[in-house]
Amino acid sequence: MILLILISALPVLLVYIWFRLSKFSISLPWFLLSLLGGAAALTVAALIQSLVPGSDKTTLWVVLYTIFIRIALFEEAGRFIVLLFIFGFIRRLKKENVLLTSAYCAATGLLTGLGFAVIETASYGAADMSIALLRAFTAAPIHGACGSRVGLAALKCTRAPVRCAAWFFSAVIIHGAYNFLLVSPGTSRILPILIAFAMLVSPVRIIRNGLNESLHLEGRNIL
Repeated sequence: MILLILISALPVLLVYIWFRLSKFSISLPWFLLSLLGGAAALTVAALIQSLVPGSDKTTLWVVLYTIFIRIALFEEAGRFIVLLFIFGFIRRLKKENVLLTSAYCAATGLLTGLGFAVIETASYGAADMSIALLRAFTAAPIHGACGSRVGLAALKCTRAPVRCAAWFFSAVIIHGAYNFLLVSPGTSRILPILIAFAMLVSPVRIIRNGLNESLHLEGRNIL
């Protein structure tokens, strides 16, 4: 069980090392809170999915509905709800105007996506350890990439609703396309993996551009 958890958490460890080496000023409590947000997002997504009926049919429309709505849309909605809560909680923590930068919101979304992926990977890997290792380097990047976009959507929610919708639905489309390619017969397994890593480029660039930015009030981290 310990080995399974360690394998599932490998992407998280790599991101933590990247943050430390690049001196991205994110505190450990904020890092851990973001990961816990992934577990909360998984719970919220499962609750939403339980309220919407599925189908046992295997027609193209049912497959598209399952992949893009019941999985991609609902999982990203779960992340969005949790990230809105986290950002709102952080603002209220100091009861003042805390600055949430794009870099921090993208990083928080990335970690929330990875936290989500850790639990999923561990659950799949319980039956086969090789699946956990495979998913750690395939599913984790897509969850991280989509999580970053949802983090940016949550940041823009009230002030720029159009940009918010653009970030959110780009995450849904990317997530759905990735899953669709995985189940499509005749599609190379390499293609969705390449897409997953390619989709990480934009969030990583946003985070790197904010390497020395801080989530602060009067120059101090909130956590």
